[in-house]
Amino acid sequence: MSKNLFITGTGTDVGKTFVSALIVKKLASKAKSGYYKAAMSGNIRDKNGNLIPGDAKFVKDVSGIGQSLESMCPYVYENAYSPHLASRVEGNPVSMEVVERGFLALQDEFDYLTVEGSGGILCPIDYDKSCKRPHIFLEDVIQNLHLSSIIVADAGLGTINSLVLTANYMTSKNLGIKGIIFNHFHKGNIMQEDNIYMCEKMTGLKTLALVSDGDKDLDMDFETLAGLYE
Repeated sequence: MSKNLFITGTGTDVGKTFVSALIVKKLASKAKSGYYKAAMSGNIRDKNGNLIPGDAKFVKDVSGIGQSLESMCPYVYENAYSPHLASRVEGNPVSMEVVERGFLALQDEFDYLTVEGSGGILCPIDYDKSCKRPHIFLEDVIQNLHLSSIIVADAGLGTINSLVLTANYMTSKNLGIKGIIFNHFHKGNIMQEDNIYMCEKMTGLKTLALVSDGDKDLDMDFETLAGLYE
């Protein structure tokens, strides 16, 4: 039975997938490490017209794991919209039952399963305007899969506001937070270093790792990283 952890972010394009890939790679160095994402949008088609789950492929390529792309994500959309809108345009709306089934199918295959979110914590996953089926938000995925989270944030300008709001919202919803990973970090940058200090002081969360563009490895030892998984 795998131990699991959710990777959320302060918004779109903060680097959740890049950080997830480094996490999966680190864990794969000593254990069976897998990846899962409930819904993925903004994907391209191969020469046969099939949608390729881009985030999953990136994680697979960087980490070197042998997991099949098909098992990594049950819902793959072409339009670069929030999943609720992409599915409204393309069809095939997200079902929590399908998401749970895909997640549970991986539990006996891996020692550690890294689950990545879509967008920020308030991202709607399925929103039926007719209200014929329950609305699904990212927090529902976290709660239904019984996961604690790491928050990925950009180290640059604006991160204090976005990180503190994200952390406060998650705390209000009783979503467990293990800590923060700051991406796009530049050592010696006075603003970024102050951002990190202020985020820690204002949330009470600790910084788990600092990630710079082009990093090939996560600056965290295996035991510490593995200890975050439940």
